[in-house]
Parts: sequence; structure tokens; C-alpha cells
Amino acid sequence: MAPNTPAGRPGTLTRDEERKLRELWVIVMKVFGVGAGSEETNGAEVSASPTASDAPVADGKKDKKKSRLNVFKRNKGDKSADDKSAAASATSTPDIGRLSISADDDKFGQTAEFKAAIANIPPEELRRTFWSMVKHDHPDALLLRFLRARKWDVEKALVMMISTMQWRLNEMHVDDDIVKNGELAALQTTSGDAKATKDAADFLTQLRMGKSYLHGLDNEGRPMCFVRARLHKQGEQTEASLERFTVYTIETARMLLRPPIDTATIVFDMTDFAVANMDYTPVKFMIKCFEANYPESLGTVLVYHAPWVFNAIWSIVRGWLDPVVAGKVHFAKNLDELSHYIPRSQIPTELGGDEKWEYVYPEPVPGENDKMTEEGPKQALQSERQVIVDKYETSVLEWVHSGDAAEADERRKERDAVAEELRQNYWKLDPYVRARTLYDRMGVLQDGGKLEFYGKAPASTKAAETSADDLD
Repeated sequence: MAPNTPAGRPGTLTRDEERKLRELWVIVMKVFGVGAGSEETNGAEVSASPTASDAPVADGKKDKKKSRLNVFKRNKGDKSADDKSAAASATSTPDIGRLSISADDDKFGQTAEFKAAIANIPPEELRRTFWSMVKHDHPDALLLRFLRARKWDVEKALVMMISTMQWRLNEMHVDDDIVKNGELAALQTTSGDAKATKDAADFLTQLRMGKSYLHGLDNEGRPMCFVRARLHKQGEQTEASLERFTVYTIETARMLLRPPIDTATIVFDMTDFAVANMDYTPVKFMIKCFEANYPESLGTVLVYHAPWVFNAIWSIVRGWLDPVVAGKVHFAKNLDELSHYIPRSQIPTELGGDEKWEYVYPEPVPGENDKMTEEGPKQALQSERQVIVDKYETSVLEWVHSGDAAEADERRKERDAVAEELRQNYWKLDPYVRARTLYDRMGVLQDGGKLEFYGKAPASTKAAETSADDLD
């Protein structure tokens, strides 16, 4: 990791933070059923509580749902008493089925979503959902987002993470629909289902008008999302299309994050904002996304050129925000104040800055997602990824049971190396699982995850342009 990596990330953890991460990984492995059913996994003995997997049920079989909640226990014999005590502390786990967040701390009903996931989603599907959510990130970094969001409370972090997985899998269908189908599928939606056709058209309408767009970097090197509030009118687009557009933008922004940068900046351009532009429903959805489902993703929120009428609206919205999130909101009345956060060279001219750049939506191109139909290469890369995932999980179990600080540090380095393999594999797999976006067509996001924020078209586009020029 770079020396300026923020605190609480891989490579910068304190001893106590690393202990918390270890505890969370133990429970996560338990929920996923990793190691369950085998007597020993890499030196970690796996045994079930007599009241769980060994309890008889009506049909005389063991309760398979409970059997996955096994506790990892350390082998006896080769460690000192201090090491055994440390291992016991790291690997002790709560009764997962009884975990919950207090009502005062459960703003979005995550306890119910967590329990629904544990009760109804098979462990292997939860495992697949998690690794699909990881994408090009370091797996430790993903868990650490939830730990930081929950102030290092391991049980609350687990509830939050599993409820997010339930939301992604069963409510929003993030990876199997929004990311997979993207813009071209919306353009090609011409079914007899009037609602689906309307939702798809409204989704594209928001992209074409540039209601929000990703562009440039702030003073901290964070990618920025500009939201042009004046372009929204309540009722013009369906609620489903608004939610899809929001999640699509957030997921696309994730593609632009590179360590040590792991957060983004949102700039709400309030120029010409009027009461008719205010719509509380999508605002509430956006708040839920960032506070419940994409924790620790916001670097800062800038409200630019807010008119006096927005003061009353802000007093309402602020009351809905977590105090930590509210503390990230800053108001900039003019260009000078905005330039405290963004270099003038990165501020578009429509906001008064020096960057002569305008948002123009590049339409989806027929055939741009053809790789997604190539099952052979996709399955080969997915199989390669599964091998790397298995290796990472093995390294986690070895780290969990490491005997001293030196051994734990060695195991961390091994995990970092495997995480890099996962990252490289993801970018090879990406064209087969993620539909191309406007940022791919603009040349911002290129093959292998390469980023070009300022105007260099992909090689394939350049080649096409050269061929066309040769014909003239």
C-alpha cells in the first residue's frame, strides 16, 4: 500500500483493528460454511456445537442450516498458553442466529434483512454474493468498510454486511441485473411490458440529460460525481428508474477507485434550483445507499450555489443523516469557496471553473457487450477466480490461527499477494460480467482497469477512426 493510505485500511491497521478484522473474518467464514464438514482445514479444527449440527430434527437428519454456523477451534499441542489464549479470543464467535442491532441503532431495518439472509439464503450463495461484491477490491478492504462504519463493533459490522448482501442479491439485483445488463439492454427493451419499457426509457433519459455524471478529481485525488439538481423534476421518471440510475452510478464510480483512494466526492450543483426540483423520495434512497449499503464510500459532499430556499430543505434532510455523514457535507457559495475542495482546472466551465468540458452522452453501441456471450473464456476466468478465492480463504484461516505477530504479518503479506491476483483476474473477467458503460465508451475506463480521466479514447476507437480517415 502507498505510504499515504488512510488509517483503518489494509497495511495501516493498529493491532486492535487487526484483531477486529480477524474476528469478523472468522464469523464470515462461519456464515459461508467454509471448512464446514471437514475435520481439519489448514490446522484449524472445525467442530459444531451439539445444539446446532448434531441436534436431531423431525426427519432424523441433522439441521443443515445450523451446521454451517460451526466454530473454528485451534488444534492442541504446539502453541504456548499465551498463543492459545490469543487464538481463543480471535476465534470465539457469537450465536449468529441471535445477532441484532438495537432498535435505536437500526435505522434501515438491517437486523430483519440479516436474519432473512441467514434463514433463507444458502451459505454457498452468500459466499458467491460476497465474492461478486468484492470485484477488484482487496477483500480485507471491503470488510474494513463495514467495521469502520460500525465503529469497529464486529457483530454490528457483520449484520450490516450480510444485510447489504441480501439487498444486493434479492432487492436491487445489483450484479445479476443492473451491472450485467447496463445501458445497451435498456436501449433494447421493447417488450410488451409497459412498466419495464417505461423504466428502461427513464433510466436512459437520466443518462442522456446528464442528471449526474462522473468526471475529474478533487484536491484529494478522489473521483467526483456532479449532480445537476435543476434537471430533476418530481414525477418525470419512475421511482424504479431513479433507484436504478443511483445504484448504477455508484457501482460505476466504484470502478474508478484505486488504492489508496477509496472514497468519492459528490458535488450538488444547485444553480437555478427551485422547489419544483426537490424530491424527497430519491434523496432518502440515496441516503440509505451510502449509509447502509455502500458504507465509507463518501469522501465529501459539496453543495454549490444553494439558493436561500434550500435552507429549509436542508434542515429536514440533515435530520435524516447520520452525524458522521452530515459532517462531510460542506457548502460553497461561490467559485472561490468551491476551489478550496477542487482545483479550478478541474471545475467545468458551467460551474465557473477553467475546464472546458461538457457532458455529452455517448449512446450504447450494438455489439459492445458481445464478450458476455462467450461462455468458454468467461467460464475459464471464473474457474481461475474460484481457485484464487479458495486460496484467499485458506490464507485467512491460516492467519486466524497464526501464533505470534511475526507469523501474523507473514500471513498478511500472503493475503495481500493473493488479493493482487484477485484484482488482476477481475479486470480480465470484467468484459464478460459487466456491461459497458458510457465511461467505457468515453475512454475513461479502459481495458485492464486502466483509467484515463481526460479524453483519451480507447485503442479500439482510435483504430476505427484511423481506418475511417484512411478511406477519405
